Amino acid sequence: MEVSVLNIKGQDTGRKVVLDDAVYGIEPNDHAIYLDVKLFLANQRQGTAKSKERSEISGSTRKLGRQKGGGGARRGDINSPVLVGGARVFGPQPRDYGFKLNKKVRRLARKSALAYKAQENAIVVVEDFTFEAPKTKNFIEVINNLKVDGKKALFVLPGADKAVYLSARNLERANVMAASALNTYKVLDADVLVLTEGALGVIAENLNK
Repeated sequence: MEVSVLNIKGQDTGRKVVLDDAVYGIEPNDHAIYLDVKLFLANQRQGTAKSKERSEISGSTRKLGRQKGGGGARRGDINSPVLVGGARVFGPQPRDYGFKLNKKVRRLARKSALAYKAQENAIVVVEDFTFEAPKTKNFIEVINNLKVDGKKALFVLPGADKAVYLSARNLERANVMAASALNTYKVLDADVLVLTEGALGVIAENLNK
């Protein structure tokens, strides 16, 4: 698949790049995408919910009534879960919601997400660019020039660029990330992918290992 290379003014440079069929031309695997997105969202959870169990609340340990013959449920001390104000049975405990997902499955998921974007013609390729200093106005000009204003755009750079990142930070519908950090969720969440030429090489190298 050939895509024209634009500059940050939105003009065609006259050059074309060929998107790697091994990444952008595969048959997408929906189950791999589901697993990778599930893992991403699970890792966002704090997992700090906590309720007190019987041994963790204060109260007398005196047995309140006889074991049998009272006509109700057995209960021991005032901390019993049977009583109002008692402990909670099987309450939430701090935990890690993450799970193991094989690297090959994660790579397949990212390839599948990129393949979907390629099928939707939602990929724009631009020359590598940077800013001398962070300036949101400059980034808005780039968005307008590339005709991706009004869309949720994900700009993928070959590496971390603080000036570009800070320029886009205050924009609600724009995201900037390094190609090495690209993940399935961010790709699917964007309406359009804006890939720099340098990022294409990094993505292909990471996903074709």
